[in-house]
Amino acid sequence: MREDIKSMTQEEIAQAMAARGEKPFRGRQIFAWLHRGVRSFEEMTDIGKDLRRKLEGAFYITAPAVERKQVSRLDGTVKYLWRLGDGNCIETVLMSYHHGNTVCVSSQVGCRMGCAFCASTLGGKVRDLRPSEILDQVLFTQLDSGKNISNIVLMGIGEPLDNLDNVLRFLELVNHPQGLNIGMRHISLSTCGILPGIRRLGELGLQLTLSVSLHAPDSETRSRIMPVNRAYDVDELFKACHEYFQRTGRRISFEYAMIDGVNDHDWQADMIAAKLRGMPGHVNLIPLNDVAESPLKPSRRVRQFQQRLEGRGVTATVRRSLGGDIDASCGQLRRKAMEEEKKENER
Repeated sequence: MREDIKSMTQEEIAQAMAARGEKPFRGRQIFAWLHRGVRSFEEMTDIGKDLRRKLEGAFYITAPAVERKQVSRLDGTVKYLWRLGDGNCIETVLMSYHHGNTVCVSSQVGCRMGCAFCASTLGGKVRDLRPSEILDQVLFTQLDSGKNISNIVLMGIGEPLDNLDNVLRFLELVNHPQGLNIGMRHISLSTCGILPGIRRLGELGLQLTLSVSLHAPDSETRSRIMPVNRAYDVDELFKACHEYFQRTGRRISFEYAMIDGVNDHDWQADMIAAKLRGMPGHVNLIPLNDVAESPLKPSRRVRQFQQRLEGRGVTATVRRSLGGDIDASCGQLRRKAMEEEKKENER
């Protein structure tokens, strides 16, 4: 069975070459080619034909195909629907800011977390993405758009800490000096609150930005809209966040989708402020995207909620909505494609 060579480190490729009687420098060559986005071993022009043939027999190179591409007329945001080698689809979003270009990548095909306000979880989780498939989203978005990617957010489809080993390998690959060389301080990882994963990240001391999808500070509300809270209660989540900050010194960002009549009350803002006390946190208020399948609707109190937080000493910002005309919310484009395929198959 052939191996996924792009999920291997430079050192692992060098070892694989040495085991086949090749010089160690071949590992560096092959690694560099892979991280330029080649789709086949034939494109590795400084490697002999015999070795290319051996590589083809022992390894394969992942390369997604653009299934759909939508470009916002409002702000230039680009949303990709990629078709993977096994036929599954995932989403990637390219956003341009004054400080550079950010790509939002998926970590799983589907999601099993069940958050009530998210289209990604409709249909459940299909499988984890391999390190190469996460990396490909950065590589091929850069190649297709012609824009250099300077920042990465793991906030697309899937829960990164539910696929932690593959995500950690991806981070190692994308950070490599002979690869894309994107520094950890330019990478954000978003989690709905998988406590063992948060603790492991704290132990590793990575310099990335941890972003926690909070969405409610009280257990009753959070359990209603985020089933993960039944396994990892919000009070335990705040405790883990305080421990993470004490261990790493890194400020945590708390994502908060504003839902009308659910989590936008003044007492909930006050509770956030109380539970953040002693830890410099940043609350990022997100105007809820209206998902057709969800009964939850956007809050009309976003500014009031922000002012309430700020009045209690909490740094709070309102996320700028991008790509509103191109199904830019996580999972919307994939969901639409799945429904169209289902109708096509029923004909």
